Amino acid sequence: MERICLAEDLTFSRIIHGSWRLREWNYSKEQILDLIEFCLEQGITTFDHADIYGNYTCESLFGEALALKPSLRGQIEIVTKCGIKLASKYGLKHYDTSKEHIIASVHQSLKNFRTDYIDVLLIHRPDPFMNPEEVAEAFTQLKKEGKVRYFGVSNFKRSQFNMLQSYLDFPLVTNQIEVSAYHLENIDDGTVDLCLEKRIPPMVWSPLAGGKIFTADDEKAVRLRDTLERIKNELGAETIDEVLYAWLLVHPARMMPIVGSGKKERISLAVRALKLPLRREQWFDILQSSMGHEIP
Repeated sequence: MERICLAEDLTFSRIIHGSWRLREWNYSKEQILDLIEFCLEQGITTFDHADIYGNYTCESLFGEALALKPSLRGQIEIVTKCGIKLASKYGLKHYDTSKEHIIASVHQSLKNFRTDYIDVLLIHRPDPFMNPEEVAEAFTQLKKEGKVRYFGVSNFKRSQFNMLQSYLDFPLVTNQIEVSAYHLENIDDGTVDLCLEKRIPPMVWSPLAGGKIFTADDEKAVRLRDTLERIKNELGAETIDEVLYAWLLVHPARMMPIVGSGKKERISLAVRALKLPLRREQWFDILQSSMGHEIP
């Protein structure tokens, strides 16, 4: 498995496993442990979480599984997020990036994961009420205490990223953004360009567009499916999933797709995509199918 360097002593597996739906799978802790070990066998060592996933349950489910084999902690990288408060717990959904909440959230995550450090903490969404001085104070304290090794953001645009970075004495190491052949916003608006400019490899959520490409009947989805099927046959791939992952993996930004499936066969498809020799012309063929017109 290819490794991506985010900092001097931090690398991620090129493919990341996502735990957003962990609760929905209704797996026992033994089954979750088996899935973690399967990922490790595939070379996937990086696991993406958030405090709110599964209505505040997924971190604990993962931690309970990890506790069955504590030696695995040193073999994996745990990424988690904070900054969103759900209505189910707080009465009104809102953002909270205050120093108090960030630190309290990390303490809860450490307890949930049954670990004494988090590899990377992300601010989950841009907060229009953010006080960047408080965020910087929280990050600095958590880093100094050894509770969080590195920090990043999620869903931040250029101005939001640069604003927060200007308050920090250390670099943000990633921006987790939505990118797929169906969803081009972060390519079009310069967010991917920012990652290239700052030399920060982005984590990519919803790389398969939430399954929309497979099931939707809108013109864009139909166009993409036809093109992906053709290119799948040209490359000798088994499924269009592999082509969709390859479309992200060949991009110079060193994108790291997050595979949010609990099915081993679907995880393996993403890993196989690393070896798919997608050519530049095929990459643009897929892009233009998504755009619905030829490039200028």
